[in-house]
Amino acid sequence: MGKKIVLIVFCLLFILHQDFWNWNNRDLVFGFIPVSLAYHAGFSMCAVTLWAFAVQFAWPSEVEAWADELDGDAEQPDGSAQ
Repeated sequence: MGKKIVLIVFCLLFILHQDFWNWNNRDLVFGFIPVSLAYHAGFSMCAVTLWAFAVQFAWPSEVEAWADELDGDAEQPDGSAQ
């Protein structure tokens, strides 16, 4: 379920990243930040939140476990096993 939510929110953010509705907006947020810049600052915070959610709920732990198993089987440069 978590992977589906992450994928849906990713697709939504992908579409929202193209903020064509702000291209000609010359208003300022807080009196000094252009609207487009403020929008992208908020967008970046949403992307960070999505990535944290993806790591917590959609990370492929089986692939990580598989990689750890392979790493444990590797030999040291002196010929001994780990």
